[in-house]
Amino acid sequence: MPLPDVIEMVPWSPPSRAEVTVPGSKSITNRALILAALAEGETTLRGALWSEDTQVMVDCLQDLGFMVNVADEPDELCNRAITVYGRGGQVPRGGTRENPLELFVGNAGTAARFLSAFACLGEGVYRLHGVPRMHERPQAALFGALRQLGYRIESPNDRLPALIHGAGPRAGKCRVSIEDSSQFASALMLCARVGGWKIEVTGENAEESPYVAMTAKLISAFPQRSGSFRIEPDCSSGSYFWAAGFSVAHWPSSGWQIDERFPKFLPLPKKISRRGELGDSIMTAIVMAPFAKQEVVFTDLERLRVQECERVSALRTELTRCGARVKEQGDSLRVFSSTLHGAEIETYNDHRMAMCFAIVGLKVPGIKIKNPACVKKTFPNFFQKLAAMGAQILDATDSRSSSLREDDLLA
Repeated sequence: MPLPDVIEMVPWSPPSRAEVTVPGSKSITNRALILAALAEGETTLRGALWSEDTQVMVDCLQDLGFMVNVADEPDELCNRAITVYGRGGQVPRGGTRENPLELFVGNAGTAARFLSAFACLGEGVYRLHGVPRMHERPQAALFGALRQLGYRIESPNDRLPALIHGAGPRAGKCRVSIEDSSQFASALMLCARVGGWKIEVTGENAEESPYVAMTAKLISAFPQRSGSFRIEPDCSSGSYFWAAGFSVAHWPSSGWQIDERFPKFLPLPKKISRRGELGDSIMTAIVMAPFAKQEVVFTDLERLRVQECERVSALRTELTRCGARVKEQGDSLRVFSSTLHGAEIETYNDHRMAMCFAIVGLKVPGIKIKNPACVKKTFPNFFQKLAAMGAQILDATDSRSSSLREDDLLA
């Protein structure tokens, strides 16, 4: 049974010392899938996230001709053991310009960027396309870097849809800016060993970008010839539960994910930057800021504007709808201590908007979440997890506001 179009969260206090588990990291899973496909022999990814974004990547690898087996993992509903049969750096041949091999990436930025570089290692033509929002998201810096390496990329506006003309490994040098997305550098780095590419990363944070650093560490640790690799829990997903008053089991300490730091930002300080302090979990901090004792300023939010939705504007709009006082100044948000009230929240088909305001709804009566099923992008059992811990979630499309069962809350 699908989630209702609108749900209502019922405020509650979590049980003391409550601990919850979260599924595997999306960022690590999709990077590991590319590395496994480029490795020799079979590699099994343990604890891999199974959500819309990672399913899209698996589907694309299978469409390319890779054998990928997916098995349930008993400890976590939305984790899988994914075995990829690598071809030692060979990418199966694409189609022709008139009949390209189609790769649908949905709204998965990691799939769109990583597969653009990956397809260049094959021969023939590949057409990458996604949902309308993905066609609005930036690709220009990545396409430019691939052209510097000698590959032909056809796109009238340097976005998707695009035709990637694979030409196999071609040793060369390129420069890539990560001002719009660090995924551009990560896409090139994941394929650099096989491609023979040397990459210079430019732009704000350059080599210090936490997601670029994650990619470098993962490449170094990943087995190149068969083996097993463990995916750690997703710290961005875990941030919602820390904000709700839970602790999260098996919290990573590897330093790979910038959002591993989130618990250290509770209670919220007076200022938080997305540049080097928090990643996507800064959205969780933003929606918690009205409950802080002092105003909180969030800076360097420019990348939030080009993700699943224009997140800076969306956060300001929906917090204001709930009664919060919020000022948007450039790429910063100033959130003042406020008394919130109920409201119907527009999620903009953005999984993180839905999860952020669900946590607000555990503190404020009358918070209704539109299109809650959008959480399937990265955390299909998010609402099911909350219900399992005792939270009450109502069907707000029903005039009686009937309580939903745990089994009804899987996106």
